[in-house]
Amino acid sequence: MGLSASLFSGITGLQAHGDKMSVLGNNIANVNTVGFKSAKMHFEDAISQDMSTATGVAQVGRGVQVGAIYADFAQGSFETTSESTDLAIGGDGFFIVSPKDEETSYYTRAGNFRFDKDGYLTDPHGYVLQGWQVQDESNSQVATGASVSTSNAVRTVGVPTDIRLENFQSAPKATTTINMITNLDSQEASRSTDSTAPYLSLFNSWDGAAEPPLGDSLYGYQSTIKVYDANGSAHNVTTYFDQVTLSNAGGKKVWEFIVTCDPEEDGRISDDGVNFAGTSAAGLLMTGTMTFNAAGDLTGVSAFTLKSNGGTAAADLRNADEWSLAEFSQDGLPVLTANFLSRSNASFTDASNDPVTIEMNFGLNNKDLSGTGTTKGWGGATVSNASLLGTNITDISNIPNFGDAEKSALATTSYSSGSTTLFQSQDGYTAGFLQSTSVSRDGVLTGRYSNGQIQELYVLTIASFNNDWGLRREGGNLFTQTRESGDALTGLPNSSGKGSIASNSLEMSNVDLAVEFVSMITTQRGFQANSKVITTTDSMMGELIQLKR
Repeated sequence: MGLSASLFSGITGLQAHGDKMSVLGNNIANVNTVGFKSAKMHFEDAISQDMSTATGVAQVGRGVQVGAIYADFAQGSFETTSESTDLAIGGDGFFIVSPKDEETSYYTRAGNFRFDKDGYLTDPHGYVLQGWQVQDESNSQVATGASVSTSNAVRTVGVPTDIRLENFQSAPKATTTINMITNLDSQEASRSTDSTAPYLSLFNSWDGAAEPPLGDSLYGYQSTIKVYDANGSAHNVTTYFDQVTLSNAGGKKVWEFIVTCDPEEDGRISDDGVNFAGTSAAGLLMTGTMTFNAAGDLTGVSAFTLKSNGGTAAADLRNADEWSLAEFSQDGLPVLTANFLSRSNASFTDASNDPVTIEMNFGLNNKDLSGTGTTKGWGGATVSNASLLGTNITDISNIPNFGDAEKSALATTSYSSGSTTLFQSQDGYTAGFLQSTSVSRDGVLTGRYSNGQIQELYVLTIASFNNDWGLRREGGNLFTQTRESGDALTGLPNSSGKGSIASNSLEMSNVDLAVEFVSMITTQRGFQANSKVITTTDSMMGELIQLKR
């Protein structure tokens, strides 16, 4: 080995420390870059050269070389912003972005996204954030059993795709369920009486061709709720209640009810083409009774609707013989149809039609939907139509009831206190326009609309890798996968080890200036020491040349 070998060892030291200073400089330059991950350089010694010694073969090192440059994927701090589309990942994973109309995928921790003019959610390069579309399922809430159950599961469809808001309008939804829970004053006197049909007093008092169709003195209590048709138009549905005067009923009480709408908005048409509007039956959607025990708890409900009509005379629509026991929904609730839009073949609830039905929930549902014909689900009732309720006010056992009645935790009562509406709701709404968006911890992008609806639109796709250090930096805060990193493992945020999403936040650079400055000092000293090796070796070679003199 010659003396000049020391020069080349020093040169490798200068080169390696120079490269490390480049890494440190890049880290410091990106101290404020969103989502930037710093890098660390690791040295390794160069191959050693064998040489003979008095004790045998020994090795002399030939300098240093760059062993590896690893990215530091430690979590960066979060910066709070005012934009809901500024997103940060708390934990493992990367956002996936893709150029429009290309199959290339990039991965990034920088979550500064914005909607462009075409509705795409893009990063600063115009690359589109990827996510799954959410299956269009409306959240349902029905008061049944011992509690109110709500279904909020988010279901995705298809494969990850461009997140794009193409429709900034929320379509209207027709009302399918009315929940109306009241307390009916047990001391309230009967206002509407009919000795020939005591359980149909309100039914017989209603006249849809008159103004008003029901006088204020003919009912004990009424409650009105606004419902919507499929076109988004609002309609008032009013339920009238009146207590039936009973005799020797063992403390039990029966209230008659009718469910009505504005007669002028009744779009139903009979089988023979008779329009309900203008007839005495206009606006009369359902009639029935509610039975309470001596304590005022709801124990039974009967409900009747006009399923079909074979006559042509308008009077036939008000014939109690034509009003049969109501159909049940899959939730065990009696249903009615208003047909506000005058659809053909949609005015009656029987299966031979194509009805747009509305569930009527007073807090009691039917668990047994067995049976056939007009009494299906009604526990084998002998009463099949409203006229058969009869005049017996002593024995109320003839009033039909659900086959297996189950009372909700919140149900209609008849306590000795003022009549009042305890709770009422419906699930329809009118059309609305997008007002704002938000992203949840689970990565669900939702839109808030002017009609009060919050619609789930997309779920962000998060990618992770078995070997993050194998990713290739492409600049612009972007990474691409390589053979060393392995294929991307995609999944939902906040599940299966993937990080959660923080909206209105950006992940800051994870560069630690204190660590970088200390590394700069040691790198500078290392560079300086290696330069000393070269200058000292040069001095030694000078002494060697002086030997000739």
